[in-house]
Amino acid sequence: MHHAEHVMGTVVSIDLADNLPPQELRAMVDDVCGWLHEVDRRFSTYREDSEVSKLRRREIDPADCSRDMRHVLEACADLWRETDGYFDAYAAGPLDPSGYVKGWSVEIASARLVQAGSVNHCVNAGGDIRARGRSATGAPWRVGIRHPWEADKLSWVLAVSDQAVATSGVYERGDHVFNPRTGGPARGLRSVTVVGPDLALADAYATAALAMGEAGIAWLSKLAADGYDSALVTDDGRAFSSAGLPASV
Repeated sequence: MHHAEHVMGTVVSIDLADNLPPQELRAMVDDVCGWLHEVDRRFSTYREDSEVSKLRRREIDPADCSRDMRHVLEACADLWRETDGYFDAYAAGPLDPSGYVKGWSVEIASARLVQAGSVNHCVNAGGDIRARGRSATGAPWRVGIRHPWEADKLSWVLAVSDQAVATSGVYERGDHVFNPRTGGPARGLRSVTVVGPDLALADAYATAALAMGEAGIAWLSKLAADGYDSALVTDDGRAFSSAGLPASV
């Protein structure tokens, strides 16, 4: 079953490759879509009535926030320390945890599918991908990483199973990632892809590396020991990838 949902400012595609009755698959899709819309209602920085907007206006105290909001705030603080400040939910000024929330919400969506009985699925939220098991062909899920200058070409094609893939780049949304050291837009890297066991972390690591610029190449290489492989393209067109990147052959 394939389903596309407009939510969180992007299109989320849900592919279920399990041999289950259609009504069960539909119930799984409905549950995931309901969760993603709930996340959008609570964490959107564009909605005046969202929990994060109320927190930004100091109408509520962090201690009084929902359990999910407290988790996100704590995770962002942990990532700020882990990345030496390069992952910063306050980099552009007011609180904006979007660099963590999208990957986290899709990771939870995949976990909900597993709990409901789906062992073969792929959830793709605008390039943030959580794959489990195998595709309908029985092969690993294939994920194309867009060429950062030529939209009709791919830099890499990955074959993933039970892994997450997150890509952060400046070729679609422009200068949306900031270097907290300079206060200006990130420079040096055009595209960063991270592959690993958890999408929330993979997404945050990709954002942090992009903020670091070329220093992010060496920083990401150290994460391979923790199961997070990477592929990067610099502003001047050089490409780097870690030895364990699951590139399709």
